Amino acid sequence: MKDNASVRSPRIQSAILLAALVAAAGSIRAAEAPPPPVFPGIKPVCPCESLSRVSIPNTTIDSATLDPSTGQCRVTATVTHPPSGDRVRVFIGLPVTNWNGRFRGNGGGGFSGGSAASLAGPEAQGYAAGATDTGHEGGSGRFALDANGRLNWQAIQDNAYLGIHDMTVVGKALTRAFYGKAPRYSYFVGGSTGGRQGLMEAQRFPGDYDGIVSACPAINWHRFIPADLWPQVVMAAASNFVSKSKLAAARAAAVAACDASDGVADGVIDDPERCDYDPKALVGARIGEEIFTECDADVIRKIWEGPRGQDGTFLWHGLTRGTDLFALAGTGGTPLTGKPFSIPLEWCQYFLLQNPQWNWMTLTPAGFESLWRQSVEQYGDVIGTDDPNLRRFRDRGGKIIVCHGLDDQLVPAHGTIDYFKRLQRRMGGPERTSQFARLFLAPGVDHGFRGPGLTPTGQMEAIIRWVEHGQAPDRLLAERRDASGRVVRTRPLFPYPQVARYKGTGSTDDAANYESRPPAP
Repeated sequence: MKDNASVRSPRIQSAILLAALVAAAGSIRAAEAPPPPVFPGIKPVCPCESLSRVSIPNTTIDSATLDPSTGQCRVTATVTHPPSGDRVRVFIGLPVTNWNGRFRGNGGGGFSGGSAASLAGPEAQGYAAGATDTGHEGGSGRFALDANGRLNWQAIQDNAYLGIHDMTVVGKALTRAFYGKAPRYSYFVGGSTGGRQGLMEAQRFPGDYDGIVSACPAINWHRFIPADLWPQVVMAAASNFVSKSKLAAARAAAVAACDASDGVADGVIDDPERCDYDPKALVGARIGEEIFTECDADVIRKIWEGPRGQDGTFLWHGLTRGTDLFALAGTGGTPLTGKPFSIPLEWCQYFLLQNPQWNWMTLTPAGFESLWRQSVEQYGDVIGTDDPNLRRFRDRGGKIIVCHGLDDQLVPAHGTIDYFKRLQRRMGGPERTSQFARLFLAPGVDHGFRGPGLTPTGQMEAIIRWVEHGQAPDRLLAERRDASGRVVRTRPLFPYPQVARYKGTGSTDDAANYESRPPAP
């Protein structure tokens, strides 16, 4: 019997992965209870409609009306950067009652800068909230080319960093005009591209936000995006496109081999970096109607290893042994052929080759290395978001919480770990860095914090306590809920590089029975 998932069209498969990006973008849960108001009893000082007359440089207020479904004030504005003629759409939501005195910026996912749909949750919590399309509609990368097929650098910069800053400037100005008082605190929250946008704000516009929550951040964009094509390049070069069933079997075997290394057998590899399971152990095994081959093992081993140059030099991190390989090594059809994820494919078509008709099947390992190096050279300064110098953000009191799932199937978590290590070196070492930035790694969950592991919670509460009360988070709580919403398993997540280890007594499903320990040598 054929695996239905393995014969999905490229469009359907990409839609599934794009849904993971959306899930990551919205994976930071709102506080279960609204944060206490900073300015108790404050009310708007003008009607919502009057905000259409607020003057902001290079900005046109398109509309300012009460949303009939929520009763909140919604403002849409357009920002330009003369003389380019670009149009960055900004969406601002302002609570008519119970404003909590804070502004919250929301991020996007994939090539999408964000949308007005992200405002409802923060508004309900009392935040003045903002989002932006960063200059283009939809989730395609085609905005990178102008009508003549040339690179549209203004649109690229809008998407990379200017759009979020524009939204923040407009949002704060409208907040001040509506309430007669500027927000006391400002926070940015996002996952995936949103996580990258938050860190970009800290790097380029350190005065925009007091606190940033960044989930599975798509930093190192110029490196990991072309690297996301590596699994397809490996399979094409070997003339061996591996079925979803075989990929899943290799993943399951790796988890079985490395699961208990942390002392708890729970279907999760707590430290994938120390799992060295070799898929050659599966050679000769029957997987459904197929036989696992030496070539299958070699392909999977190279996917886990990650992109390498023609001389064997390291280019970028691969997927971990607990990760769903089919996300990037998708195949389908009869005979099997590759189904690459749309974002790295469009990155090559629009940003690197400027050829929307480019056929990825012509890509050799040597050609891949050339495109990867072009991406690093051409776009590192624009969208890399990997500058570890956060001195200006730190010195003005900014705080950052970063969370990343160790089974991330789209943005390898080790890229974030690498960035955090460089941040620590640049900012004076682990202890000094922990005074304003902390990284929490979540074992067994993917780009949307889904999987056999547990989902991090409480990030917003943690960043608010840190910014407003000076209480740095010494842990986050990860949890699993059943279908009824009841919490059935909890575990602490400690700041990197500390890890959670079972104390040896009590239920392994209870966070109270774990303690913080340094990583194994």
